Amino acid sequence: MRTLFVSCLVAASLTLGGCGLRPLYANGSKGAVAQILADVDVAPIEGHSGWLVRNALRDRLQATQGGAGAGKRLRLDVRLEDSITGFGVRADDAVTRERRALRARYQLVDAASGEVLLDATAAQDAGIDVVGSEYATIAAESSALERLASGVADQIVARLAVFANRGGGRTADAPAPGGQ
Repeated sequence: MRTLFVSCLVAASLTLGGCGLRPLYANGSKGAVAQILADVDVAPIEGHSGWLVRNALRDRLQATQGGAGAGKRLRLDVRLEDSITGFGVRADDAVTRERRALRARYQLVDAASGEVLLDATAAQDAGIDVVGSEYATIAAESSALERLASGVADQIVARLAVFANRGGGRTADAPAPGGQ
């Protein structure tokens, strides 16, 4: 039984090696993805949720910039839609549950030419229990917004990294991924 298990593991590892998978952040800060992400500057985003998302994005992008600050070649424009919908209504018409949704439409723009390189969306939802204490409900809504902002920022940075890995965002003088 053990030899069958080991042989299955060996066969699986051989098939994975030939599938063409490669690390997204290959070569660390010298890699193509990190170089492109280092060139992204996040434009100001309106509102409290915008402030949270922008800070989360800058925190994630600054890690690729080695603490050098935001780049200026690419600009990330983000528009947010933050909504709270009540559902789970009791017989006395009191809401017992809410859903907070944070939707972002973002565009990666070449700062020099104004050309839109990437136009995409990201979204996160969170459920909130509405309790007897108004303070507790407001605190739950606030902490849900913080988690949603973090999740939306993660989605945006992941999408930017995939875009960069596929060759997006390079100029004519920038090297292709893998030094080609």
